[in-house]
Formats: sequence, C-alpha cells, structure tokens
Amino acid sequence: MPKLKTHRSAAKRYKVTSSGKIMKRQAGIGHLLQHKSGSRKRRIFKMIDVSESHVNLVSKELPYKKYSR
Repeated sequence: MPKLKTHRSAAKRYKVTSSGKIMKRQAGIGHLLQHKSGSRKRRIFKMIDVSESHVNLVSKELPYKKYSR
C-alpha cells in the first residue's frame, strides 16, 4: 500500500494537541489593529478548536495527524 501525502499547507496551518484535537489560528489579526480593543486582540491571538463540521475535512489533509507539528 502506498504512503499518503500530507497536505503541506494544512500541516502549517493546523496543530494537533496530545489529546487529538485540531487547533487553528483565528482570523482578523493580520492588519487594522489600531481600532480593535486590547481585550479583543488578546482573544483573537489565541488558538481555537476547529469546528466539528470541518474536523473531517482537515483530518483528510493530515493523514498522519500525530506527526503534523
């Protein structure tokens, strides 16, 4: 059986925790930061879980999830 290739852009965007959850960065932190409040910026700098509807899609791109660091 041939090996599966990891989708490299997905491997750079998503991180897998030790419990198996897939984490991602939040949108909205690239630019236009001067009018956003400090609490809002602190909240969106953190990583969040991938939504349940997208877990299967991301999992297909990361066939070897425990190695995608």
